[in-house]
Amino acid sequence: VDFFSDLVQAESHLQDAAQPDQLEILKQFDFSWQYGPCTGITRLQRWERAKFLGLSPPTTVRDLLLKYNKDPLVIYSLWHEYAL
Repeated sequence: VDFFSDLVQAESHLQDAAQPDQLEILKQFDFSWQYGPCTGITRLQRWERAKFLGLSPPTTVRDLLLKYNKDPLVIYSLWHEYAL
């Protein structure tokens, strides 16, 4: 087993996953009711709907959603597992 390649692979995985402070920003977006409900849609869909409605959602949130678009902790809101 090559330690260096394992380390590079681990670092690569970290780059694909949002960090705790970034997840906190997304959680605060979930809690911000001025952007409308977040059940039944992804965070990016909610962000885009808010933008379309002129609600000025934070661009930081969109940047994180696009950067980590494969991370389920980023894609879905805190309530995505709850039935509508």
